[in-house]
Amino acid sequence: MTSVEVPYSIASALPSLTVLDITNEVRRELSSSGRDSGIAYVSPLDEIALVRVQERESGFFTDLEELLTRLVPQDERERERLLCILLGPRGEQIPFSSGDLCLGRWQRILLIDFEPPDEPRWSLTLLG
Repeated sequence: MTSVEVPYSIASALPSLTVLDITNEVRRELSSSGRDSGIAYVSPLDEIALVRVQERESGFFTDLEELLTRLVPQDERERERLLCILLGPRGEQIPFSSGDLCLGRWQRILLIDFEPPDEPRWSLTLLG
């Protein structure tokens, strides 16, 4: 049996929100760095995007979409920028040890974007 690792996958595509799972890609970058322990800083490169560590559960994304629509209506001018402000810091800090990310069993690194990207655009800074 041959297995193929997908570099990223669509976790959810909703009317105003695209969520990409970039966990495998971040793990691959960490592995190729040769670093053993420290902190991985994952940040989006697009202005109206953010990174979150979260369980990849479809109900969460639907609930998030509904919450965001209640907070800032779809037709609001500069909606995406307002949502980014409300959702807090744009990046995540993830500890790593023995060359592997310290994530919970079901946790994934998600790139949340308000416009469907052609490909995930994020940066990784390793400290340690």
